[in-house]
Amino acid sequence: MNFISFLVTLILTNIKSTISLRASFVLQSIFMAINNLIFFSMWWIFFGKFEDINGWRLSEIEAMYGFAAGSFGLAVIFGDGVREIARKIIDGSLDTYLVQPKNILIQAVVAKSNASGWGDLVTAIILLALSGYLTWKNLPIIIILHIAATLIFLSVGIISQSLAFWLGPIEHLAREIFEFVLTFSVYPQTIFPSAFKVLLFTVIPAGFVGYLPVEVVKNFSIPFLIVCVIAAAIYLLIAVYVFSVGLRRYESGNKIGV
Repeated sequence: MNFISFLVTLILTNIKSTISLRASFVLQSIFMAINNLIFFSMWWIFFGKFEDINGWRLSEIEAMYGFAAGSFGLAVIFGDGVREIARKIIDGSLDTYLVQPKNILIQAVVAKSNASGWGDLVTAIILLALSGYLTWKNLPIIIILHIAATLIFLSVGIISQSLAFWLGPIEHLAREIFEFVLTFSVYPQTIFPSAFKVLLFTVIPAGFVGYLPVEVVKNFSIPFLIVCVIAAAIYLLIAVYVFSVGLRRYESGNKIGV
């Protein structure tokens, strides 16, 4: 079995395992979608009284939240294992992957699927449709932007979780860093001062998840699309490098398992 076949099989197995618990799967998906829409309702209330926020109207906010929810949903559906890398480093659970002739990082990332991510995808579809930007013309670009943003989420997760190689048990801090990207990606960058915007396109790359994708579909900006794709590639390369360097410091937990 080549690597691609192995990866696809592993992902599909995790998704099937999640879906097999039908009641849990349906409830998690529905409640996540409801939770997202309830959270977003504050924007509907806000724009019922105000016309825009520094030039951003309700349609842009809907699209921004849709991009953020959709890419986060894809990240936890296909790679929720990224949020457990630090724990596996600390307790020696990476041993399971070391004995297999496959890429250790990819196995660790795709080792788990989260049913709540499907609720995020439903939210993304609803809000992008309401924004008016979900059209057949924009669909290929929207898919590319979602893939790029998903890779950014996973890359930030890998980098933050890999810090456990040097800093020890930092599972909670690593998860908070991962969720910082989501938190700041659902607010328009126009409300932040210039100095903070720099952080949102570097240390906390939330700008590539919510703000810039909206600018791409709003103005059909190919240069901004290319920037999003390049940013995703750069963060992914950094993530792979950080994990690879950290793995050299890994000490086996002497665990036996499948």
